[in-house]
Amino acid sequence: MKLHHTDAFTLKSELSCRKIALLPIGATEAHGPHLPFGTDSILAERLCEKLAEKIEAVTLPSIHYSQVWSLGKFSGSIGISFELLTKMITELLIDIHRNGFELIVIVNAHLGNLNAVKEATRAAYKQNSDINVMYFFYPGANKIIPQVMGQNLSEHGFFHADEIETSYMLHLAPEFVDMEKAVNEAPNIPELIDVTPIRWDEFTDTAVLGNAADATAEKGAAAIEYVIDEMVRLVGLKVSEA
Repeated sequence: MKLHHTDAFTLKSELSCRKIALLPIGATEAHGPHLPFGTDSILAERLCEKLAEKIEAVTLPSIHYSQVWSLGKFSGSIGISFELLTKMITELLIDIHRNGFELIVIVNAHLGNLNAVKEATRAAYKQNSDINVMYFFYPGANKIIPQVMGQNLSEHGFFHADEIETSYMLHLAPEFVDMEKAVNEAPNIPELIDVTPIRWDEFTDTAVLGNAADATAEKGAAAIEYVIDEMVRLVGLKVSEA
C-alpha cells in the first residue's frame, strides 16, 4: 500500500496490521546518456514495491533530493547539503513513528546518502529510543554480483550507470532505459578518492563507471531478487526481536 494513494480513514484501519513503513530515498543526479536523473529514486521506489509484496507494509513518498556532491558539477545534478538531508531524515523518522508505525525501513539506492542515513537514525533514536529503524543499501549485493555480472564492484565500492545499475533498471524499470545509448566506460578512479575530496567530473565525462552495454534484465533480476530476499530475512530478524 502506498501512502500517497491512500486516504486517512483507510490508513487508520490498515495500521492494525500494517505496522511497517518503507521510506525510499534516492537522488537527482547524472546517470550517463542512457539512464535518467531519477535513477536512484526510481530504483528505491521499485525496490519498496517488491519488498511490500513480501511483507505487510506502507510505502511512503520518496525523498528525491539528497547529497550529490560527487556528481555536483554534472548538469542536471541537483542536491542538498549533508546537514539538511540528515535533519530531514531525522525529523521524518520521528514523525513516522508518531503516526503509529512500529518499524521504519529506509530503502536507500544512492551510495552518497549512507552517512546521512546512519547519522539520522542515530539522532532520531537519541530523541526517542522507542523508534525502530532499519536501513538498506542493496544488502547481499556484494555476494550475488560476482555470480551474475561480468563486472564486479570497484575496489572503492562504487557502481554507477554501469552494467550493475543498468541491469537493475532493466529489471525494475525498463521503460526508463535507452540501451541504444549505453556506453562502455572504465575511467581510472583516483586512488586517493577515499581519503580526499574528488569530484567525479575530474575523471569521467559520462558518469558511467563500467560497461553499461553488457547489462541485461536477467542479470538485474538475479541480483535484485537476491537483495529482496535478504531484506525480507533481515526484517524478519528485527521483527522477531520486538
